[in-house]
Amino acid sequence: MVFILLLRQKELMSAIYILIGASFIVALGFLGAFLWAVKSNQYEDDYSPSVRMLFENKPKKNQSKS
Repeated sequence: MVFILLLRQKELMSAIYILIGASFIVALGFLGAFLWAVKSNQYEDDYSPSVRMLFENKPKKNQSKS
């Protein structure tokens, strides 16, 4: 019975090692995406999106009314 529990514990520990490795890879992916967004100036304009909804959209002149 003790041997079965020890064998099962080793199986669970190997699953934990796999999960830790996978979470590390996912974290590196998110870090890479964040650094790419910062380098490509995705966070440069933080004012206009917050006030864009306050202004009305002007209709285009080329629209024909049916």
